[in-house]
Amino acid sequence: MIGLIYFLVIVLANAVGAVSGMGGGVLIKPIFDFIGAHSVAAISFYSATAVFTMSIVSTARQLASGWKINWSIALWVSGGAVLGGVLGNVAFERLLLVFRDDKMVQLIQILVTVLTLLFAFLYTKYNWRGFALEKVGWYAACGLILGFLASLLGIGGGPINVSLLMLLFAMPIKEATIYSICTIFFSQLAKILTIAFSTGFGAYDLQILWFVIPAAIVGGLLGAKASNVLSPQRVTLVFQTVIVLVLLINLYNGYQLL
Repeated sequence: MIGLIYFLVIVLANAVGAVSGMGGGVLIKPIFDFIGAHSVAAISFYSATAVFTMSIVSTARQLASGWKINWSIALWVSGGAVLGGVLGNVAFERLLLVFRDDKMVQLIQILVTVLTLLFAFLYTKYNWRGFALEKVGWYAACGLILGFLASLLGIGGGPINVSLLMLLFAMPIKEATIYSICTIFFSQLAKILTIAFSTGFGAYDLQILWFVIPAAIVGGLLGAKASNVLSPQRVTLVFQTVIVLVLLINLYNGYQLL
């Protein structure tokens, strides 16, 4: 039963995540926390797997539909995201060791997620002017920050991806979503590999992946198709709507933990 619930959540979350460039984890993580069927570490792993799968499907679909990617930007941002993803997972494991309490780690994740949600909403709401930075060092630094937060929070990409890309490099929102999904791919790959070579997957119920991976594929395909149809204004509306929804879910989850 829980597998079917996870399947439905991931399909919807990844479809919306692929359109908005957030990745589905920004919805999957708090909803799975709310359901409460697995530990915080297991939820982060399932979320990372779902978002990683979605990023592969969505990027492949976007390229097939004719989107042009500046591979120099993609590789520098993604390279930073790989290192950030490793560091974020190390920080996450350290928090679990220090606090030895899933609730405290969840509260920290929720607090940081809420702060990134507020930043993303205010940025798109008030259309702050971008800096139009061009140095490769800025691309790598941006990827490092995004990869770290994605891995630490267990949300894959999150709202800050698109907003920070738009702010630093003055990208239109639809272009920012493409590079956001690329970043998500590398940060979550780094997280999964870090788990594989450190703690391993023995602590997780891998049977759940039979629901997680197919759902992520379906959601990624639906989201990529919708992204090609929707205007930038519609994408912004989807982005802001998801932010408000996830903000409410996180605030409720945080209240329940207090």
